[in-house]
Amino acid sequence: MTGGQGMRRMAMSVLWPAFLVAALADGFFFSLVDPREVLPADLGLTALGAYTVGFFFFWLVCALAGTLTYYLAQVPEDHDAPF
Repeated sequence: MTGGQGMRRMAMSVLWPAFLVAALADGFFFSLVDPREVLPADLGLTALGAYTVGFFFFWLVCALAGTLTYYLAQVPEDHDAPF
């Protein structure tokens, strides 16, 4: 497998599950919290804009967590580990 294919495979194995979890987290979070009550009025965001920003925030957090998990799973095992 070439480097480009491996990178695409890694990106899809991290970004697709992160997208699905972000959609669930966004739905759950905004079913409990009304964005008009938490956001300052001077931001000028509509409710749809707040949902969009929230979704991309959740997606970023989930993608970072997935990337860290992918990285830690790829680290070679230390044969002289103290445990």
